[in-house]
Amino acid sequence: MARTRGKDSLGPANKGSRRRKVVHVFTEGRVTEPEYIKIVKERAGVTGIEVRIANASAPGSQRKPIKLVEAAVRLMREETRAAKRAKLAEAFWPAVWCLFDRDEHQQITDAFKLAEEGGVEVAFSHPCFEVWRVLHHKAVTGTFGGSCDMAADRLPFAGSTTNIKTVLPEQIPVGSFAEAKKRALKMNAAHEAHVPKVLRDPYTDVFEFVEKALGITSY
Repeated sequence: MARTRGKDSLGPANKGSRRRKVVHVFTEGRVTEPEYIKIVKERAGVTGIEVRIANASAPGSQRKPIKLVEAAVRLMREETRAAKRAKLAEAFWPAVWCLFDRDEHQQITDAFKLAEEGGVEVAFSHPCFEVWRVLHHKAVTGTFGGSCDMAADRLPFAGSTTNIKTVLPEQIPVGSFAEAKKRALKMNAAHEAHVPKVLRDPYTDVFEFVEKALGITSY
């Protein structure tokens, strides 16, 4: 798995020299999530934050949630040590996020526990990231029965010649973030409060990643 060592990512070793916060992101998808991140960053004109897809070259076997989190925790540990050695202001310490789905993965609960213990943030969708994409176009009701195909079928461009895993700028309506977040919050709240999010179908909190990791509140 491709990883960025702390000494390389921090740049010059001058005390407090960094001027941008680095956010390392481990994505379950090789294409969909990285393309989405690239589009919204470019559209929002993000400055002051450098986003790095930490597992861009990782094989499928290393993209299961538990594997993502294990690698993310290791990187978080390395980057934090490097930031302390470089005497960076805490505001510029690196952040590490994982984006993964429920799908039919094993050890989901273990992945969340390990992430929390290791200081790694998680953006989670059930059954898959496509729920978040659908919310940019319309509200989501009912359940998908854990089927990502059912979620993808609700995308307005489903059935076209476009590969559904590919995210194109025109598939994300301009100014749609606020409404997508509003729909997500309503959808998530439709579940009983005692039901953990790993069992909520449908569910997504990708909007938290957008706001907290990317510093974006509108696109």
